Order: sequence, then structure tokens, then C-alpha cells
Amino acid sequence: MLLGDGSPTRHLQLLTGHSVVVEVAAMAADTGSDQHTPAEVQELKPPLLRRQVWLRCNGETLAWAESWWNQQQAEQHLQDRELPIWRSLTANRAELFREVDGLALVQAQWLQQRLQGQGPYWSRHYRFFRQGEPLTVIREVFSPALERWLGPAVDAENNELLLKVCGNAAITS
Repeated sequence: MLLGDGSPTRHLQLLTGHSVVVEVAAMAADTGSDQHTPAEVQELKPPLLRRQVWLRCNGETLAWAESWWNQQQAEQHLQDRELPIWRSLTANRAELFREVDGLALVQAQWLQQRLQGQGPYWSRHYRFFRQGEPLTVIREVFSPALERWLGPAVDAENNELLLKVCGNAAITS
């Protein structure tokens, strides 16, 4: 889930056996200059649009995601706001390249209620490229509920993380 090139929405569907429902929380103009915004957002041509969504399967929220876009690119590629980004971008079988830029453990009070568990939460951010140019930057935060299908993230006996964290991303409330 964290390092793969595949679509997280597709992975969630395969893991749970249920379709992924995208619940748009916000979609608005953004400057890309927040202290917690991935540095790669600066590679996108302004004006920027920021989209924030909850990803749910069978009524359970399994992830939160946000993406940054050039507004013109967003209008072209996000015509149906309820579709997962992967489905929107590959509808015409256009080629894409994904590059994972960072992994992190994030802690944010506002995530606890929807992700139904204590943090920290595994997170990653990455870019999609089309024809060598950055198309979007995406950050995803995953629910601890995924451990039902993927196994534990913490070694219960030693209380140690089973995967070392790369990158320096952080989300705060």
C-alpha cells in the first residue's frame, strides 16, 4: 500500500471486497504554501486547486487523501468529483508515471474520529507525471483498520514499528 505503484482505491477494493466510495470533503483554490504541504506541490503551475476526500468501503472510512492540481488540469481530469483519481486519469488509457516522494507517520486529532483509532497513521505522498511533467501531488493517510487485512504495523511484543519511516512529512490539526 505504501510503496506500490498501484491505485490505493483499487487496493482497498481488492482487500475489502467492496467498492470504494469517494466522499469529497473540500475542493477549493489553494496557494500550496501551508507548512505541511509537500514541497513537490511547488512544481505545479499556479493557480492551484486542493481536493480533500475520505475513502470508504462498506461504510467504513479507510483513508483520507488530498491532492493539489493546476486548476486547468483539475477541470480537465476531475470532471466527476466522486470518482477516484486513478479512474479519472486512466479513463482514456493515458500513460502515467507515479513517483513516491515520502512516507511518514502522522498524528492529528481530527483524523481520529473518522479513522476510528489512535494515531500515528501511516501516510505517503507522491506525484503523477504525464509526458514528463508533474500532473498532481497526492497525500494519503491510512486507517489502522487496514491491519485486519495487511497485518499489524507494530510488533506487539516489542512495541516497535515494523517499517522504518522515510521522508519528513507531517500533518497537524
